[in-house]
Amino acid sequence: SLPDSSSSSDDEAVSSESAGPQQSPDTWINSSLHGSSTSSSASSTLSHGESRPTQAPQPQSQQVPPPPALAHPPHSHSQPSALAEAFAQALESTRECVFVRLSHPTLPDPNPGVGVPVSSRVSPKIQQRLNTLKRPKRPPLSEFFMDDQEEIVEVPQVDPNAPKPEGRQIIPVKGEPLGVVSNWPPALQAALARWGATQGKSPALTALDITGKPLYTLTYGKLWSRSVKLAYTLLNKLGTKNEQILKPGDRVALVYPNSDPGMFWVAFYGCLLAEVIPVPIEVPLSRKDAGSSQVGFLLGSCGVGLALTSEICLKGLPKTPTGEILQFKGWPRLKWVVTDSKYLTKPSKDWQPHIPTANTDTAYIEYKASKEGTVMGVAVSKVATLTHCQALTQACNYCEGETLVNVLDFKKDMGLWHGVLTVSDKNVSSMLLLQIFSESRCVDLNTYLNAPPPAKKLHAGLSHGVIRVNTEDKNSALTVQDVGHVMPGALMCIVKPDGPPMLCKTDEIGEIVVNSRAGGNMYYGLHGVTKNTFEVIPVNASGTPIGEIPFVRSGLLGFVGPGSLIFVVGKNEGLLMVSGRRHNADDLVATALAVEPVKTVYRGRIAVFSVTVFYDERIVIVAEQRPDASEEDSFQWMSRVLQAIDSIHQVGLYCLALVPANTLPKTPLGGIHISDTKQLFLEGALHPCNILMCPHTCVTNMPKPRQKQPVGVGPASIMVGNLVAGKRIAQAAGRDLGLIEDQDLVRKHQFLTEALQWRAQTDPDHTLYVLLNAKGVVVCTATCVQLHKRAEKIAAALMERSGINIGENVVLLYPPGIDLIAAFYGCLYAGCIPVTVRPPHPQNLSATLPTVRMIIDVSKAACILTTQVLTKILRSKEAATTVNIKTWPIIIDTDDLPRKRPPTIYKPPNAEMIAYLDFSVSTTGMLTGVKISHAAVSALCRSIKLQCELYSSRQITICLDPYCGLGFVLWCLASVYSGHQSILIPPMELESSLTLWLGTLSQYRIRDTFCSYSVMELCTKGLGGQTDMLKARGVNLSCVRSCVVVAEERPRLALTHSFSKLFKDLGLSMRAVSTAFGSRVNLAICLQGTTGPDPSTVYVDMKSLRHDRVRLVERGAPQSLPLVESGTILPGVRVIIVNPETRGPLGDSHLGEIWVNSPHNATGYYTIYGEENLQADHFNTKLSFGDPQTLWARTGYLGFVKRTELTDSSGDRHDALFVVGSLDETLELRGLRYHPIDIETSVSRAHRSIGESAVFTWTNLLVVVAELCGSEQDALDLVPLVTNVVLEEHHLIVGVVVIVDPGVIPINSRGEKQRMHLRDSFLADQLDPIYVAYNM
Repeated sequence: SLPDSSSSSDDEAVSSESAGPQQSPDTWINSSLHGSSTSSSASSTLSHGESRPTQAPQPQSQQVPPPPALAHPPHSHSQPSALAEAFAQALESTRECVFVRLSHPTLPDPNPGVGVPVSSRVSPKIQQRLNTLKRPKRPPLSEFFMDDQEEIVEVPQVDPNAPKPEGRQIIPVKGEPLGVVSNWPPALQAALARWGATQGKSPALTALDITGKPLYTLTYGKLWSRSVKLAYTLLNKLGTKNEQILKPGDRVALVYPNSDPGMFWVAFYGCLLAEVIPVPIEVPLSRKDAGSSQVGFLLGSCGVGLALTSEICLKGLPKTPTGEILQFKGWPRLKWVVTDSKYLTKPSKDWQPHIPTANTDTAYIEYKASKEGTVMGVAVSKVATLTHCQALTQACNYCEGETLVNVLDFKKDMGLWHGVLTVSDKNVSSMLLLQIFSESRCVDLNTYLNAPPPAKKLHAGLSHGVIRVNTEDKNSALTVQDVGHVMPGALMCIVKPDGPPMLCKTDEIGEIVVNSRAGGNMYYGLHGVTKNTFEVIPVNASGTPIGEIPFVRSGLLGFVGPGSLIFVVGKNEGLLMVSGRRHNADDLVATALAVEPVKTVYRGRIAVFSVTVFYDERIVIVAEQRPDASEEDSFQWMSRVLQAIDSIHQVGLYCLALVPANTLPKTPLGGIHISDTKQLFLEGALHPCNILMCPHTCVTNMPKPRQKQPVGVGPASIMVGNLVAGKRIAQAAGRDLGLIEDQDLVRKHQFLTEALQWRAQTDPDHTLYVLLNAKGVVVCTATCVQLHKRAEKIAAALMERSGINIGENVVLLYPPGIDLIAAFYGCLYAGCIPVTVRPPHPQNLSATLPTVRMIIDVSKAACILTTQVLTKILRSKEAATTVNIKTWPIIIDTDDLPRKRPPTIYKPPNAEMIAYLDFSVSTTGMLTGVKISHAAVSALCRSIKLQCELYSSRQITICLDPYCGLGFVLWCLASVYSGHQSILIPPMELESSLTLWLGTLSQYRIRDTFCSYSVMELCTKGLGGQTDMLKARGVNLSCVRSCVVVAEERPRLALTHSFSKLFKDLGLSMRAVSTAFGSRVNLAICLQGTTGPDPSTVYVDMKSLRHDRVRLVERGAPQSLPLVESGTILPGVRVIIVNPETRGPLGDSHLGEIWVNSPHNATGYYTIYGEENLQADHFNTKLSFGDPQTLWARTGYLGFVKRTELTDSSGDRHDALFVVGSLDETLELRGLRYHPIDIETSVSRAHRSIGESAVFTWTNLLVVVAELCGSEQDALDLVPLVTNVVLEEHHLIVGVVVIVDPGVIPINSRGEKQRMHLRDSFLADQLDPIYVAYNM
């Protein structure tokens, strides 16, 4: 064991050394040759107050003295690297080495239990206790966060035949040692000073133009004198007399065009002489340059505030109209300085630039773009620059007076190292050409140089990261050329490219990592990223570090071949990881370009990248199409590329897109800017002219389809199971209608006709209805007595006509208004059964008249009551082209009827008689009429009256279509029953006057209003930016306490929420908006009235919902769907959730069909074309178990019931009903149940140009139709985004994407999409789409 004092003397040695004075150049030369630039990081880690890492003992105390070349001068603070180099030496000599961990007795070992036991002063038991105390027990991470990838994704099985590496672990490869040179300059600037003085007339640089003619020559003397002038100007002449703008160590951007290497040289060396740090960047061409904001990030992270440029370059920079240089996107504010000679000041005789000995301070910063497009600055220290020059000079054997031809970019990488730096060291008279292509990574400067021996052919094991040399020439073989030996003075090994830096086997491909004092030493200003790239310590198979010497990741993938030759097979950033296999972007490009005819695309303009979709990387290829390529050629080329890549690389392409020529973002040197191209692809801004998506072939990790279990378990056992599991049966009920009697009205009048007569006698002048026009002006009113008298007139006309008997159906064809209401009561007075029908649209008869005709035919109507205008339309020539107008039933024009009274007013014999028929076309395109009895009418009106607290003193506003469902009930029936005044606003008036409805609410101080989703959408979209104008006009909505949206669908939470938010400024309460829910079998099941708690919102897990399960999750959980309660259940209504297959009741964690029992259920269908069995099934159904007595009606909607924490009026906990969607509309895909609206919501979010969207299935394929509301060049951008979002969020592969014009998706008057109509049009090829993509 070593004496205790050794550790403290180590400390002193290091600290005194770092605080010591600047060394003289001679001592520096020794240390710079043998020391290590990496050691600084080793010692700097100690200053963070951690326990000291175990230091290696001084080399003197080792039994085996190291070879003399590794002996350290005492002031070189690089013990860890000394040990590492000794290790490397030992590795070279013995090829086998045992690593022993040496610990100082006084220091606790950071990893107890590894290496040599410590002579401890405490008992092992106490030590063990201490160790357990230090590590608190924590649940494994998986308990904190459950990612559902495991349950969802089909994990791709590892191919058992995949090649596996079989070699031994690789041993680090060492370059030849750096030679010792006697007259080596102490710094790069010193070298320039020497050549400037001794070889002033020798040419340093000759620049050639594109044709090869010399433009100018710069001699060493000129280079030196101009650089000195620039250094003097930078330090002394930029600010006013007393302030110095630049201080040594400041960063300065160098902005010079590729055509002017001379100016760049002067600027570069001028900065070095001024001791400021040059950051060479590309010349910005416009505000929209590819990657411009990333360069801004680089300048910001380096703290650059000053940019040097030439006069010509400055003139060419984009400027604002006032002549100032444009503020580039994401750039910090820069002060621009022109460095042409005429603007520089000659220094005074006594001024000399300060040339200190090179140390570990940063000399210059080179930029580097990562795969993601991030641009970072790689800092290269002064020592590294000098050492690097020496290594290059030694490797390339540069001598004085030689000529070097450089055709690379002189601002970074090889071009900078060979063309700008080494020239100063060895007086190579260098030339620069201008065509520049270089894409190697500049983190670390290990150019491998040597004469090329024969190339190797590699086999397709490459994608598995394994090298297999191929003897015969196959398609799948890749030929690689070695790149020479390791650089002098460097150490190199190969590690796994991802995960911990584990050493590879000899026949395995990995990332090349290098230890060399000539490398970059950090990403400037980014400490976290620096550690992962510049301070990598390789580990062996068991995970223990192989030494303490840090390596730098080169970003190059390769292996070591025979004779220690290095082979590079690709770049880390060109790596695409698909299903655990690595594919190289360059290889894929090569395959694509080998496909004939290449005349379709440009060779150098292909981008290959991967996007993450559904838990794996997917390969995308984007190429620029030649303008003269035909659609046919392109398509043929694309399909061939897909096949070639599939057969040669055994990987499926996700997307292949062709874009018009010159539209892909370019790098400054003319290549394609990959990360920007990827960004454009993901944003939907690539604008392809041809696209092929192949998700079916490449998405291999789809979940297994769900197998539905045969119903072997009876509903009874399911119910018992639910009870055992503690789940309630999912049912809910509204308040009891009970005996809440109404003054004398209900007792006396079973029928609405009686109620109207009673009102006409007792309160004749009370206004029941007010009709407004588009200007908000009252055009018509009806008091109780006026309505009664108009109804009598119509009844008399009906009774007079022969052929119309009591109990026959009469069609009412009226625009929304009071005529419709009068005609309705006229029919009841005459004993006929009214059928309200929406009138045909005069501008669109061909589409709307057939529906009218159909209802008239189906209802077997004896007569049509209508207005004069509509009578003319029904008999017009235009109508005759669409329907047979000769067979209309009797048409009575009710506009100018004589004043007559009917002999008697009909009173039905009992309340079960039919009062009226309610016809409606469902979203699936079914026309259904339901029979509503007088008893149901009274019960429904009474229920609404109780729920909304309606009395004769109240006013409500209705902006709804009055033809079916709850809209008709509110428009025609409720006022006559409850006596409240209804202000009627026909929804179509809103199209010409958007503010009509809201203005009316404010003007009449309305408390309760009813509207439809289409009305709400009109207001939200149309008045979005006009709230201030409405406020100025005095519109105030604070009076509104309930605004009910009447619908037969899942509540549209996003729309109601944005409506509330938008008009909050006008005083609308956030609690006011709510929804009602009705269906064909029961016109009003829920209606949020004035009583009862606010509607509650829950978040359910969409994945569970597809399995008909309801799992509540927190707001914002991934894959969550917000649902809002559909309003309070009406008095007298009971609902239960039932399994549609077994017809047994379900627990409240299940999604099932909503069944309803209530006195206002419809009595049955009015002939669905003779399907009588449907009648019994939908209207008078019993549960198969549980309560077999009650008769229920099936709504055809899926939903669930949740007990909430709120209390209802009776003080019990409130049960909320949530409607999820129509059973007929659901899509059964892969055994799961999908609701179209959920997929459509995702699709509409995918791109800003998608307006409305609709989905349906066609032979097991999912078809997405999206309306394009942007320009047509966006059309093909939508295809990949729609495919991505549906795969990502719903785990479905879209089969067909159809892009259509706005307005193509049919929407009915209630604002519901007619998906089945759309499907029929698509299959009949009547859509006239902009583009149809069949995903292969």
